[in-house]
Amino acid sequence: MTRLSELATLVRSKNAGPFTLTIDIIFADDNTYQSVKQSGVINRELFAQLYRVPRDQVLLFTHDRAFAFKASIPRTIASGDPEDDDVFGGQQHGLEIPVGRGPESCAAEKITAP
Repeated sequence: MTRLSELATLVRSKNAGPFTLTIDIIFADDNTYQSVKQSGVINRELFAQLYRVPRDQVLLFTHDRAFAFKASIPRTIASGDPEDDDVFGGQQHGLEIPVGRGPESCAAEKITAP
């Protein structure tokens, strides 16, 4: 199964203020980016499920010129809270997102990896 980390050049998370976490997914080229975008595999439902937040609290943006997706979700614990174990939000991107069934395909065979 192809993983997002195999297709994307950069997958990172960071704070967008003390109460919001942002996940950036950036691709090296337009072909790969457009294939993943057109597949629909990266969507609000995906982030809601992975991060256990309500779908209506997930913001998802695409940036075609940067070959990038950006998702913003509420933090369950505010940055800097005594119970916070990731004050900068930089350790939340590690969830592997499957995007296909084999090295030649992704997004349930809707798109083809380069």
